[in-house]
Amino acid sequence: MLIRPRDPGFVHPQASDITPRAVYEGRRAWLRRMAGGAAGAALAGWAGREALAQPAPPVKRAALSGTPSAVAGAMTMEKPTGYQDAAGYNNFYEFGIGKDDPARHAHTLKTRPWTVEVEGLVGKPGRFAIEDLLTLAPMEERIYRLRCVEGWSMVIPWVGYSLSALIKRVEPLGSARYVEFVTLADPRQMPGLRSRVLDWPYVEALRLDEAQHPLTLLAFGMYGEVLPHQNGAPVRLVVPWKYGFKSAKSIVKIRFAEKQPGTAWNKAAANEYGFYSNVNPGVDHPRWSQATERRIGEDGLFAKKRKTLLFNGYEAQVGQLYAGMDLQKNY
Repeated sequence: MLIRPRDPGFVHPQASDITPRAVYEGRRAWLRRMAGGAAGAALAGWAGREALAQPAPPVKRAALSGTPSAVAGAMTMEKPTGYQDAAGYNNFYEFGIGKDDPARHAHTLKTRPWTVEVEGLVGKPGRFAIEDLLTLAPMEERIYRLRCVEGWSMVIPWVGYSLSALIKRVEPLGSARYVEFVTLADPRQMPGLRSRVLDWPYVEALRLDEAQHPLTLLAFGMYGEVLPHQNGAPVRLVVPWKYGFKSAKSIVKIRFAEKQPGTAWNKAAANEYGFYSNVNPGVDHPRWSQATERRIGEDGLFAKKRKTLLFNGYEAQVGQLYAGMDLQKNY
């Protein structure tokens, strides 16, 4: 359902504002029933345009319509992480290096107006307003695992569509082999840019075939609702078989290139963060093991850790992308 704010002056929600789990799950069941007909399709487009037209400062959580994903392997039966954990514990260094810094500081992010420029080796370069991106392809809900290189993980219901829809629209040239993602870097809105931990703006990249894979998601929401600012509003990448830092937040530019681009963490510490950064329990980070992970929200720091899955559990869907590659060398 679409939840309209009563006025444009709402601030970011407190814990008491969070939709109860039963209500959220009820909404998802309703979306499944609606998804099969024209009414569901019409609602998805209308709700996307209306709910994501959020002013700054951010409004209360507004609902996005999504439909169950038809992408094989996109859904998991694992219990989703609680919304409060997913929105309150994350990495977004532009707003600070502490896990709660983004939730405390990202209210300064202005998501309207917002455009994403597509350039480089494409037949149809251009500048897309966020409103145009919202209606480029049907929205879907996909429940993906998220694995952080630091050893923690979550399960999040994302709302968006395959990045391949945008790639198809801009018609990459035959010489294009990589896709680079450049994120917003505005010190007036992002206090974390004062730090020198990274070379700003934050840049990530994928091989073109990785970017075109159906699991690679251009996301506009989560938990059936608009992306919170601290989670990468208004548009971000989600690449579920790679470590979380590969999923660029608050994207402002997408560039198609022939040569492998330099990426933020690879440039900062190449011995720790490889270009591919596929989740691989057999390749340790130089300062810690990647063999296990801690699922956020599962009984705190003393809960038994889970075994890390190769490609974060998506080996059957993406393993063929790396056939014949040395995954120890190409980490």
